[in-house]
Order: sequence, then C-alpha cells, then structure tokens
Amino acid sequence: MDAGNPGEFVVRRARAEDAGALIALDSLADDRRQAAVRRWCQEGSAVVAEGAAGPVGYCVVEYTFFEQGFVSMLMVAPAARGRGVGRSLLDAVAASCATPKLFTSTNVSNQPMQRLLQRAGWSPVGLLHGLDEGDPELFYLVTTA
Repeated sequence: MDAGNPGEFVVRRARAEDAGALIALDSLADDRRQAAVRRWCQEGSAVVAEGAAGPVGYCVVEYTFFEQGFVSMLMVAPAARGRGVGRSLLDAVAASCATPKLFTSTNVSNQPMQRLLQRAGWSPVGLLHGLDEGDPELFYLVTTA
C-alpha cells in the first residue's frame, strides 16, 4: 500500500505503535477519539501518511455502513494541508477498499473537505439533517470496482 509523493510522504497501513503519534496530530482527539484511534490502529482499519518527521495524516475505513466501505475519519495535520496528503490517503483507501462502493460524509459547512472529495472524484449522494443542529451532513460516494 506504500504510495505518496516521493521525498514528501508515504502512505502505509497504520500499526498499533502509531496510535500515539496519530493522536498527537489530531486536533479533535478527546478521550473518546483517542480510544478510537488506538482501536483503529490495532484493528488495521487506519492508514497513515508519514513524512520524514513522522505522521502527517491518517484515514480510517470501516465496513459497518450497510456492509459497504465508509471513510469514518480523515485527519491531516494543519501544517501538512494543501500538499496532497488528504488526496493520497483517500486514493489509497479507495484502491484497497474491500467493497465496490466507498462512502463518506462531511458537514455542509466543511467546504475544504467537500472540495477535496470532488477533486478526488467522489460524488455527492445525499443529505441528512439532524446529526449536528443547523449543519446537515452531506454524503459522498466513489466506486472502487
């Protein structure tokens, strides 16, 4: 699964020992998220983008969304944004997805994520109200087969 921009970062499957570094780069890592990051690394459901100084981002795919792949987390360190890290992570998980469809979602207010998904070839497929008051969730799909 090694992929990325030579000399900048490589994308690889996360290992249990990566959890601490991924938690450190995650700006929203409260206690619940920290436990999830440890679990994702242990289970092998996370991939990490790693530069010379360590991880710069990670992405998680789970298969609990109607038995299809679902990107439940994409996090890129603020200093690494705009360098292709998010796109490389999305491309890597799409290439290794075990189902023919891969979904994700983001809040309507998250314009940077929407632009990233559209540039990466994902299509908007639905809108869900009620998760975050006043900020609907927009769902996206990319076919992997």
